[in-house]
Amino acid sequence: MIEIGRLPNSRAAQAFVDYLKGEHIDCQIEPLEQGVAILVIHDKDLEQARTEFAHFMAHPYDSKYLQASWEHGDTQTKIDYGAPSLQLFTQFITGAGPVTLIVFAVCVLIFAAMNLGFVNQTYAALSYFGAVPNSEFSQFWRVFTPSLLHFSAMHVIFNLLWWWYLGGKIETRIGTAPLLILLFVAGTLPNVIQYYVGGPNFGGLSGVVYAVVGYTWIIGIRKPVAGIGLPPSYMAFMMIWLALGFTDILGVAVANGAHIGGLLIGLAQGLFDSRKSSSSI
Repeated sequence: MIEIGRLPNSRAAQAFVDYLKGEHIDCQIEPLEQGVAILVIHDKDLEQARTEFAHFMAHPYDSKYLQASWEHGDTQTKIDYGAPSLQLFTQFITGAGPVTLIVFAVCVLIFAAMNLGFVNQTYAALSYFGAVPNSEFSQFWRVFTPSLLHFSAMHVIFNLLWWWYLGGKIETRIGTAPLLILLFVAGTLPNVIQYYVGGPNFGGLSGVVYAVVGYTWIIGIRKPVAGIGLPPSYMAFMMIWLALGFTDILGVAVANGAHIGGLLIGLAQGLFDSRKSSSSI
């Protein structure tokens, strides 16, 4: 059995499973601590099931799911998606793995600390070598920790939304290991590049974000059975945003070196991982 996705509400999941039964796809629901997982029994049905799941996530209120429950499930069961606020929270939790959520929380806490009167202390502790006095090379964490610093609400919101959306997909559908590699490689090497391009005063998860963007895009093209991908419009938006960083239109300093470095790392890892057998990704 192979997991194709998770849902926060068991009744909504049942409606989807009833629909798959009507399509002659054998599957079942497995309860989790938060929500439920949908498992496909036979490998031959995997690609079709993942395609159907993507459609369900985009159109959960499509009448065909209610009709499927009537035809193939318990006609007394109503589809209940829960309270909107609870649904949003559970989707946030079940849509990502522990690494995705931990990094998300750490970035939020650091940003909060910087806006609650501890900006100097936080920056002094986490900035890159040479950004503050007495930042020595023996403080090895400084090659990575600038990735956790954000200097505006727009900065942190933009990065964390992409991190949760794409990092969560990678972790829940492919595994924690590929995401950890992307996090640490794209959270360090692009920082080195940015240092030599623009000096030590920088920060943000953007290098890692562009890494997960590049990785998701490549895997979606070369290994669609993995169940992740990036719509062309999303990829085009990120490339336009990357290009705008080289102009003065955005009105802020942009870590272009980190962006390009992260994108190249994500593309390279995606190419490598997409060469593996379907059973290992």
